[in-house]
Amino acid sequence: MPTNAEIAATLTAIADLLDITGANAFKVNAYRKASRAAEAETQDLEALAVADPSVLRKIEGIGESIAAKIVELITTHRIAELERLRSEIPAGLIELLTLQGVGPKTVHLFWTKAGVTDLASLKQAIDSGALANVERMGAKTIENLRASIAARDAAGAQPTRFRLGQAVPIAESMLAVLRTTRGVRQAAFAGSARRGRETVGDLDLLVSCDDHAAVRQAFLSMPGIDRVLANGDTRCAAQLVGGMQVDLRIVDDSVFGAALLYFTGSKDHNVFLRERAINAQMRLNEYGLHQVPSDSDGPVGALVAAHSEESIYAALGLPWVPPERRELHGVDLEQPPMDLVEHHQVRAELHAHTTASDGSLTIHELASLAVSRGFHSLAITDHSKASAQANGLSVERLLRHIDAIRAAQADFPTLRLLAGSEVDILADGRLDYDDETLALLDVVVASPHASLRQEPSAATKRLLRAITHPLVHIIGHPTGRILLGRDGLAPDMHELTAAAAESGTALEVNCHWSRLDLRDTHVKMAVAAGALVAIDCDIHGAEDVDNLRYGVATARRGGLTRKSCVNTWEQSALLAWLKNKKSACALRSSR
Repeated sequence: MPTNAEIAATLTAIADLLDITGANAFKVNAYRKASRAAEAETQDLEALAVADPSVLRKIEGIGESIAAKIVELITTHRIAELERLRSEIPAGLIELLTLQGVGPKTVHLFWTKAGVTDLASLKQAIDSGALANVERMGAKTIENLRASIAARDAAGAQPTRFRLGQAVPIAESMLAVLRTTRGVRQAAFAGSARRGRETVGDLDLLVSCDDHAAVRQAFLSMPGIDRVLANGDTRCAAQLVGGMQVDLRIVDDSVFGAALLYFTGSKDHNVFLRERAINAQMRLNEYGLHQVPSDSDGPVGALVAAHSEESIYAALGLPWVPPERRELHGVDLEQPPMDLVEHHQVRAELHAHTTASDGSLTIHELASLAVSRGFHSLAITDHSKASAQANGLSVERLLRHIDAIRAAQADFPTLRLLAGSEVDILADGRLDYDDETLALLDVVVASPHASLRQEPSAATKRLLRAITHPLVHIIGHPTGRILLGRDGLAPDMHELTAAAAESGTALEVNCHWSRLDLRDTHVKMAVAAGALVAIDCDIHGAEDVDNLRYGVATARRGGLTRKSCVNTWEQSALLAWLKNKKSACALRSSR
C-alpha cells in the first residue's frame, strides 16, 4: 500500500526523468504539481482511489491523466510510463541527481551537450574541460560542481547513501504492512537506521512469524520495489525505486532479541560482545547466547539468553546499551548507561519560524502545534534581514512581530511564548542586528547561512565572536552543512565547545534530517567540554516537529544527558537561563 509520500516520490521521479529527456515543460510541471498535491493531501490517496478513483481528479493539482497513473501504481505496483522513461536514458544519469545543486535540467545538459552518462564521465568532462563549453557552465558553477562531487564521494564508499530521515519513514511504512500480515509476532528495523546514524546505506527489517511465505509475499509485493534481489525462506532483499536496498530477515520468535542485537550492530559492538561471551565460556550469534560444553569445541550447548536484548546483556554482566551508543565511541560498557536525553523529555522548542519570514504557520498555528505536543515554551525566531531569500525581517518588521507575539500570549495560558530571532552570523562574526535591537528579544539564535566555505581559522573566529556575544543564547546549526550535499564550515570545534561552556551559550543540534548539525561527534565534544546543547526542530511547517526524533538520536549518540539539554529543563529553569545569561556573560567578560 503506497503512502501519499511514496506516491509523491514516484510522481517526482517521473517529472525528473521527463526533464532529463527534454520533455515538454507543461507536462513536467503537471507531474511536479501533482506530486506536491499528493504530499500535502491529508486524506489517504490509496483509500480514496479504492473507494472511488474519480475522487482523485477533484484534488487540486491532480488531473485526469495523472489520477489514472496513481490508480495504476496502487493497483499494479508499477507505472508503465516510469519504466519506459527509465529505459530511454543511461541508468547512470539518475545518480547525478544526488549531487547538491544538480537538477534534472542540468543533467539533461550534461547528457546532450557533453556526452555525460554517469558520475565517472561527469568527472572526466570536468577534468578535460569539455563541460566548460556547455551553456550555463561557468567557472564558478564548475567549481561548485567539483565540491558537490567531493562531498558526495566523502559520504561513503557506497554509490548511494540516504539520510536518516528519508530511510526511517520507509522502514516504518514497510513494517506497518508487515505487522498486519498473517502470523507476524514481532517486527522491527535494525542496522544503522536503528543506531541513528545520520546516513543509511540500506535498510534491515526483522520479523518473527508463523508463516514465512505470507511475510515474503507481503514484502515482495509492496509498492516502490524496483527489483527483487533475493527470495529465500528466511531472507529476502529488494531494491526500491530510488536505489535503496531493503533486506528482510525472518527469524523464530524465541530468538528475536538475539537477531535484533546482531543485525543492529555495529560490527565493532558485536565483536566486543562476542569476545566477552568467549571469555565467559559462551558463544553469541544471531541465534542466541549459548554455553560452550567444557569437553567439546563442537556444537554449542544450552541456550542462555535469546528472547530479548536485555536478557543477553544481563547474562554477559552488562547493562543494556541503547542502540545509539553501539558505535563504541570510547564508551565504557562496564558502567551503567548514562542518563541520556529522551524524546519525551524535550518540552521546549527554541527555533521556529512563522509566515513572517519563511515559515508556513502563523503565530497562533505554531503556538497551537506546540501546545498539542506538550511543550511548555516556544521561541518564535524568524529570520533576520540578511536572509533576504527567507524574507528576513527588517528592524521595523521585527518590532511589529515582537508586539504580535506578546499579544498572542494571552491566548495560550499553558505555553510561554518567547519573542526571538534567528540572526545571521555575518562572514566576519558580526550579528545582523545591532545590540539595541537584540536586547529587545527573549531568545537570540545566531546562525551562519552564507560564506560557508570559509577557511577553518576564519570560521572559528567568526563563530567564536558569536558564541561570546553576551546577547546570544544559542548557535543554530553551527557548521551550516547539508548532509550528502555541502560540507559547510569546518571550525575548530574543540575551541568552540570550550568557549560555549565558558560563556553559557548553547550549541544547537538542528533536528532536520538534512542537517543534524551539531553532528554526533560534535555533541560528544560539547558534552566533554561541559557546554549546553539545544535540540531544536527549526520549525518551518507542522511536519518539522516530527524531526525531533532524529535530533534526539544524534544527541544520544554523542552522549547528551538531560541536565545539559536546555530544552528538557523545567520552564522556570529555562526562563532563568535566558534572562540571566547575558549578565553572567558580561560579568565574566569584565574579569
